[in-house]
Amino acid sequence: MVAAVAAVAAVGGGFVGQSAATPAAVQATPLQQRLDGLLNDSRYDGSQVALVVRDATTGETLYDKNGAERLLPASNTKLFTSTAAMHTLGPSYRFHTDVLATAPVRGGQLLGDLYLKGYGDPTALESDYAGLAKQLKAAGVRRVFGDLVADDTYFDHVRLGDTWSWDDEPYYYSAQISALTLAPNTDYDSGTAIVETRPGAAAGAPVKLDLLPANGVLKLVNTATTGAAGSANTISVDRDHGTNVVRITGSMPLGSAVEQDWVTVWEPELYAADVFRRALAAQGITVSGTIKNAATPAGAGRLARDESMTVGELMTPFLKLSNNMHAETLVKTMGAVAEADGSWPAGLDVVTKYAKSLGVDTSRIRLSDGSGLSRKVNVTADSVTDVLIGAQKESWWKQWYDALPIAGNPDRFVGGTLRSRMQNTPAANNLHGKTGSLTGVTALSGYVTNKDGRKLVFSMISNNYLVSPRSIEDAVGVTLASWSDQAPPPAVVAPFKAASPACESEWDKAC
Repeated sequence: MVAAVAAVAAVGGGFVGQSAATPAAVQATPLQQRLDGLLNDSRYDGSQVALVVRDATTGETLYDKNGAERLLPASNTKLFTSTAAMHTLGPSYRFHTDVLATAPVRGGQLLGDLYLKGYGDPTALESDYAGLAKQLKAAGVRRVFGDLVADDTYFDHVRLGDTWSWDDEPYYYSAQISALTLAPNTDYDSGTAIVETRPGAAAGAPVKLDLLPANGVLKLVNTATTGAAGSANTISVDRDHGTNVVRITGSMPLGSAVEQDWVTVWEPELYAADVFRRALAAQGITVSGTIKNAATPAGAGRLARDESMTVGELMTPFLKLSNNMHAETLVKTMGAVAEADGSWPAGLDVVTKYAKSLGVDTSRIRLSDGSGLSRKVNVTADSVTDVLIGAQKESWWKQWYDALPIAGNPDRFVGGTLRSRMQNTPAANNLHGKTGSLTGVTALSGYVTNKDGRKLVFSMISNNYLVSPRSIEDAVGVTLASWSDQAPPPAVVAPFKAASPACESEWDKAC
């Protein structure tokens, strides 16, 4: 029995004294004591939190609270997706969109259908479709006697992710995923359009509407009116589920500024084709037939091609603004490129295999989508820090690291979702991290350099709270940034306990 106790003690790193007493508890370091104090907060009563802090160079664990526990990570899932995309597709990979035909162009006439085939470009804009139309005009096309066919078969036809909430579906952060799609501006929210509302000329008049880009797919039903100056703005823009009917209701005060609302589009490949048809018309090219969706026949010849920015460049709008559609497009593209299957299961298999190559114990996690909208995603803080440490060895790491939101930097495409957090603290312009938010979920993981110049990685995930502990995340970030092992501990960073703000979502355009 004594031998068995001694063996257990040896495995545990202790030793058996004369009385074989229980070894003395290891004394917590000052940093561990400080972080314990931050997490000893009433907001965690009845809820869960995990926090792991490691040396970014050696991988040494400096703090571990529940690091092996599976939790919902929300958009911290994008750390897995983005690194796998940079590895699998490569930072120089470009999406493309092709225009093809099976019949020759003779005398400016195409005696057949015109095919618009998408290969997953989530950054395609109205101007890109206009560029394709210009290429056709330069090629001598003046009239298409067939149909305009939208082809999005590079991906499967599953439009929404596993367990995505039905009541998120009209909002811009939960758009349908299609290999042929369109974004309304350079935030690149693919699969969405913008409805602009402005007050009428007098109280009681209907509000005025604009649709960006102009298209005939969304049908605007306007019952909103202009209210008296100074009255409440109650404008609401909502798309009926399963349709492209968008209802504008409520009241907008006289003299108020233009308001923009993003709406998702049902079947975005038809939306892209409609915008393309308008671009063709602007170039004097007529299409006799209708818009329909089908696969492009084998052997069709290419008439025009548009190429996107590189995947490395895409990381900036993707990660800074936590763009869910970019994440899911990348997942399906990885499936198409690596496994000839543009689906979520195939793409997530690629993501999981890459995480395993970085040292993640993938038997202990579950990835159900690429963005973290799914409430079936389960990861550990340990696994997140494994990704953060492992990715540093990659040739593309610096470009990816720079694309992460940077705490306290007010520039939207630098600070991103961290631009208003940890301002004027040692973490500002220091901490590079990925945020995450769902109802009852907040997460922050990334890199921060402490006062000694030591680079750290950390992952903090909180679940099932009733009052948001996000200010504790910020306090942890500031504590790590201001910590020194060579000097007395800095002053305690006290989390500000206040009621949750009206909108804590990463996707602030939906607030």
